Amino acid sequence: MVQYNPKDWITFIFRFHKSDTFRKLFPLMIFIGIYTYGVGYMELEYWKLSEKSHLSNITVMHGMLGFVISLLLVFRTNTAYDRWWEGRKLWGGALVNNSRNLAIKLHVILKEEHDRSYFKKLIPSYASILVKHLNNKETSLQLFDHEDLKIDKHKHHPNQVAKMIFQKVNDLHEQKKITGDQLIVLNAEIQSFTDICGACERIKNTPIPYSYSAFIKKFIFFYIMTLPFGYVFSLGYYAVPVVVFVFYVLASLELIAEEIEDPFGFDANDLPIDKIATNIKKHVEEIF
Repeated sequence: MVQYNPKDWITFIFRFHKSDTFRKLFPLMIFIGIYTYGVGYMELEYWKLSEKSHLSNITVMHGMLGFVISLLLVFRTNTAYDRWWEGRKLWGGALVNNSRNLAIKLHVILKEEHDRSYFKKLIPSYASILVKHLNNKETSLQLFDHEDLKIDKHKHHPNQVAKMIFQKVNDLHEQKKITGDQLIVLNAEIQSFTDICGACERIKNTPIPYSYSAFIKKFIFFYIMTLPFGYVFSLGYYAVPVVVFVFYVLASLELIAEEIEDPFGFDANDLPIDKIATNIKKHVEEIF
């Protein structure tokens, strides 16, 4: 995730970060500029059409369609941002706080250092394995020094860790180290881990419907491809930078929406889930 000062306008305007859409769209912007120049040359120099030509009336269509495409892109970016923000609440709010709460309760309830050490390693491991699970990476779980407990890659990784946590809590209950009331309290915290995992999987595995995403891209493409036919009559060759700029704005909104609708990757604008998992580990270790 990009760290920045929201009040530094100069940096925003003149600095092109690697995540900036300008870098990604630059080749297409060059193509659109050449295409617009070619259309202008054909209409003004080769065919020698005038403003009385029927093609000049195409700007009326662009005026009507511009409003429609704006509504579509607003809905697209809002939907994508909702997914990004929900992911932020799941990780930065629910998972962090539930890990702390579980650690605090277990630290108070448990008296033996061996039992505390087990949860000191296992609780933050859930967040670390969830990071890898959401990015389809293989993982292993380090519990104690010189002891490596492998995670079965053919099974659901976070579920295996949640099962280990609850299995240990249940064993402590059978050993009379945890009362029945305490078991009920701890069960709610452990269950919340699986709820968070399921919500993250829902965001990751349910992209924007293909037909909707494809329609917007086609709409932008044909809208931009027809812009020069009408605007060269009123703007002449100045239509080249105008059309390129319009394309940059519309395509950038779509690119931004594509990037943030899956917030669990490692793109510049994705959530810092690695950093959050590291903070969870730090805080749990401090508690224990």
